[in-house]
Amino acid sequence: MENTLDNIMEKTVGQIVADDYRTAQVFKNHKIDFCCKGNRSVDEVAEKHKLDVNELMGELEAVQRQTSDDTTDFKSWPLDLLVDYIEKKHHRYVETNIPVLKQYLAKLCKVHGERHPVLLEINEHFNASAGELAMHMKKEELVLFPWVRKMVKAEHQKEPLERPHFSTVKNPIATMMQEHDNEGERFRTIAKLTNDYSPPADACNTYRVTFSLLKEFEEDLHRHIHLENNILFPKAEFLERTLIS
Repeated sequence: MENTLDNIMEKTVGQIVADDYRTAQVFKNHKIDFCCKGNRSVDEVAEKHKLDVNELMGELEAVQRQTSDDTTDFKSWPLDLLVDYIEKKHHRYVETNIPVLKQYLAKLCKVHGERHPVLLEINEHFNASAGELAMHMKKEELVLFPWVRKMVKAEHQKEPLERPHFSTVKNPIATMMQEHDNEGERFRTIAKLTNDYSPPADACNTYRVTFSLLKEFEEDLHRHIHLENNILFPKAEFLERTLIS
């Protein structure tokens, strides 16, 4: 096994998930944030969530012992392929599902809002997130991702590279990470308001479908943020350091 127990203890939660995404489910089960707050150690998260660190380590080790053919090693991907993947899979997912969820939530508020006023809060938070995410993704597509592609091209073709207008890739990355934190926090609020996406006993089909879609949206957002915070951003900073002294 690649990761010994000592190895895991030395790594942050984000690094553990970056090495093997299957471990994400262990952290999800304990409501441990591995994307926005992925820079903490296993000891730290165990203490914060009042968990037995040895039991948590055992769960991680058990997952890593399982063999799986469909575990994608995103860490080994070239950076330009990774940004293409994020844009085409995760950005497109967000763009496609925001209008659907907005429509469902508006309908729920209209039909059930008086009896379930929490729906109005959920709708407000989701609409705020939708607007922020749209701007966030545009910044990535127009500023950060083109610079990553330019760095990869310069490395391959052994071309000189001048500093970007934003001085260093660390600057847009810092902005993106702060925005990731904001949306991660917003979805923690939505999860709490929806009782972890559990519709009430008298919920209609639209109610159930909406909560199911919200849960799927949050899970996609977590994976999206994880790929950027824990894999793309550190590798982009490292590549820039090798190209620009």
